[in-house]
Amino acid sequence: MQPLNNPTAIIDFCLAPLNLTDGTEAEREVRRRLEHVIKTFRAKAAQPVSVDFSSMPSQVINEAAHGYE
Repeated sequence: MQPLNNPTAIIDFCLAPLNLTDGTEAEREVRRRLEHVIKTFRAKAAQPVSVDFSSMPSQVINEAAHGYE
């Protein structure tokens, strides 16, 4: 099985068991929706996560107890 890296390959793989008739309005609509879902997921998954450390409480480490590293 080849890797599914592009939206068309992913959609073809998902639709294969359904045996939809190519070129029908239903088939085009399903492809349009799946392509939107894939592109949205990829856009959201690629965004970095930000963390606001200023709202975290500070911690004091006893270096004598834990070693001076």
